[in-house]
Amino acid sequence: MLTRNDWLAEFTAWRRDFHAHPELGYQEHRTASLVAARLESFGLAVTTGLAGTGVVGTLRNGSSDRAIAIRADMDALPMQEENDFGHHSLNRGIMHACGHDGHTTMLLAAARHLAATRNFDGTVHFIFQPAEEGGAGAKRMIEAGLFERFPCQSVFGAYNDPNLDVGIISASPGTVNAASDTVSVRIKGRGGHAARPHQAVDPVLAGSQIVLALQSIASRRISPLDSVVVSICRFHAGTAHNVIPQEAELEGTVRTLTAPVQDLVAEEIPLLIGNVARAAGAEAETSYARGYPPVVNDAATAARAACAAASVVGEAGVRQDLPASMGGEDFAYYALERPSCFLRIGQRGRDENGELRGHMPLHHQNYDFNDDILPIGAALWVAVAEQELSA
Repeated sequence: MLTRNDWLAEFTAWRRDFHAHPELGYQEHRTASLVAARLESFGLAVTTGLAGTGVVGTLRNGSSDRAIAIRADMDALPMQEENDFGHHSLNRGIMHACGHDGHTTMLLAAARHLAATRNFDGTVHFIFQPAEEGGAGAKRMIEAGLFERFPCQSVFGAYNDPNLDVGIISASPGTVNAASDTVSVRIKGRGGHAARPHQAVDPVLAGSQIVLALQSIASRRISPLDSVVVSICRFHAGTAHNVIPQEAELEGTVRTLTAPVQDLVAEEIPLLIGNVARAAGAEAETSYARGYPPVVNDAATAARAACAAASVVGEAGVRQDLPASMGGEDFAYYALERPSCFLRIGQRGRDENGELRGHMPLHHQNYDFNDDILPIGAALWVAVAEQELSA
């Protein structure tokens, strides 16, 4: 098994280099080039250009026709990093704030180890995917013929979880990530002087009432046994402190765990927005866009993934009962096509001085991947491959 110290310094250097050179979805040219070059140096067959910047490395051994796929994502987020350590982002306004630099490194490390040891019988496809952060890179990879060109019986993926301690791996059956939809609203009022609001129709007031009313979707329209999150994250209006604007714009995200609830919310939200706007004397144009579906782990595949994880962190370190995350993940598209398992790898720990590390929330301007879990993630993928394709 891959030990904690095998190639750790090299893995860390890879990961920090990816962190310092983040690239947005479908623009991961440098990252994809490095990934392809390393896979080729390990002796894998490499295919590039899927969905633009996607890379697939294929490693075959023995005579079995069994095959699995393991996926990592490569893209970063459009946000400014506020860390000042040596490997901070060199690309202004772009940051690896979700750990994709670590995901890429762990899968590269596993490919290197498996290519060197070849303790399996079958085929492993290492998928390095673009544009997970809102760009549906997984969907585009599939549409580009991923599973026709690289057939497999099951797919595995993982993300780092700052809410779990180092040494914990979750492999839960059923729904593990929420559907992720987007709602955009343009509110049309009638502009005027801020001192004479009675002569105007204030779209800011209408927008504020809409933001509050949307919370009644979760509390009054959905069963308490179901889950839904409605978050308006952008509210733009006006150009001056004393002018009631003509229009206001809202944009937010909607997260649900089941298809029926997703369907209901998609119907209810535009109706509610229109009614509240009219009550305020304004008009609202609402665009509701379906995003990623929920990630649903196949029960049998999750059980096998849990066994592989136990060989890395011990049975006490494996969780199979964690509640679903309301975060969206385009791994959902793979799970719709093949029996799949999406795992969580704990990364919250302490450094040699006892200071917390790996605990910063995902999508935070001070986030950084915890390099201590690079060998754990790599060992997990080695264990999955060797178990699923046991000689």
